[in-house]
Amino acid sequence: MSGDRLQHTADKQEIYELSCSYMRGQDRLDPIEHRSVFWDDAWCAYGIYDGGPDGFVAFAQNALKDHKSNQHLIGQVQIDLQGDEAFGEVYYQAFHRIVAEDGSERDLFVSGRYVDRYERRKGVWKIAYRSELVDWVRDDPAADGWFAGSTMIPGARKPADPLYDREAMRKRYED
Repeated sequence: MSGDRLQHTADKQEIYELSCSYMRGQDRLDPIEHRSVFWDDAWCAYGIYDGGPDGFVAFAQNALKDHKSNQHLIGQVQIDLQGDEAFGEVYYQAFHRIVAEDGSERDLFVSGRYVDRYERRKGVWKIAYRSELVDWVRDDPAADGWFAGSTMIPGARKPADPLYDREAMRKRYED
């Protein structure tokens, strides 16, 4: 692989990882990670929020904090590199376990795409513009009552999520 192709691949990977950190920051309610993907002068165009990254992260973290859980999944990602600028389309599906006004739990699914512009400044890629497009939404009664009595390990928000317990991950099986 030539040096240009290798750099091209590394640039795309770095940009892709911005969306991974963005999703983790939302799901784990980690505003520092969530904010880290944006340049300070970035613009966020979501319809329900239009403005800078500090305000957006505060808005999103506040909107998600009352949810019982969230999971954002990334689908196909197209990145068009143009020197120190790139344009992207990132498909996503977002699951939100919410509590309705009547106290019942609901499963809210939102699916769409992020339309992005990225900039590389001093060798670092970050989001300079992000717009969220919503393609479909589904709202259903909560459907996983079996999970409550299981011994499966539940996900949680930062710092309670097992992701942050590196010592537990270092444990080894012993006879």
